Amino acid sequence: MRIYKLVGIVLTALLLLASCADSDPDKKKVKIAYANWLEGIAMSHLAKVVLEEQGYEVELQNADLAPIFVSISGKNSDVFLDAWLPITMKDYMDQYGDSIEFLGEVYGEARVGLAVPQYVAINSIDELAANKDRFSSEIVGIDAGAGIMKTTDKAISTYGFDGYTLMTSSSSTMLASLKKAMDRGEWIVITGWTPHWMFDQFDLKFLDDPKKVYGDLEEIHAIAWKGFSKKDPFAAEFFANIKLTTEELSSFMTAMKDARMDEEEIARKWRDEHRQLVDSWIPKSDNFEISS
Repeated sequence: MRIYKLVGIVLTALLLLASCADSDPDKKKVKIAYANWLEGIAMSHLAKVVLEEQGYEVELQNADLAPIFVSISGKNSDVFLDAWLPITMKDYMDQYGDSIEFLGEVYGEARVGLAVPQYVAINSIDELAANKDRFSSEIVGIDAGAGIMKTTDKAISTYGFDGYTLMTSSSSTMLASLKKAMDRGEWIVITGWTPHWMFDQFDLKFLDDPKKVYGDLEEIHAIAWKGFSKKDPFAAEFFANIKLTTEELSSFMTAMKDARMDEEEIARKWRDEHRQLVDSWIPKSDNFEISS
């Protein structure tokens, strides 16, 4: 199993290393890596369409989390807009932090933890051990490399509910399982996080975390390879200027989830509807020397 997982990581990393052979050598370029999480998909496509207005050639690179950090630290991707800290992606920062620089905080009110439907009659993680039969001894999670999955492994050990199995799936599969369970009034516990539309669509609550395994509020940061801001100060300042409120990010994620257009069309539409905000992210100085 570990060999197959390693092969998957290597293959994804090789995809990140690939670049467009027919790209214009004279154009300003930036490569944005993103994982399959809705807030990251939304922010990355928005950054792409805004930078393209500024004359950039932008390449979006989709991959799992581990290959993203490998690619950023190796300068094969330039920017990742969805780094959850200080807890969720701490292991990756411990491993690759010496090769990474922080550009800015995109969002400061994120939260991760274990979530259950409101009708579930427990309120704390330390009540899970006594109720494993009601939850079929399962925690429904997302992809194995996600930071929240690593933290949940720690939570299982810290709180001592070792009889549970942390189920690996995808975000969409987890949410489908959640809907099915709630339609039947069954107990289910999932790996949850905000911002995410799941808390708008489903009546959910986070379980209290008295031992603070998941920390308190998380921050979403834009990161790049160390030295990127010197290579491209204009782009670095643009990424540093990106700031989104809960309402703004939620509206964008809802548009991404509900619309039938492709991601870039949705990003352009959201950009045009929030032109004053987006324009405030564009560096005002003309004294940037940008190397391609």
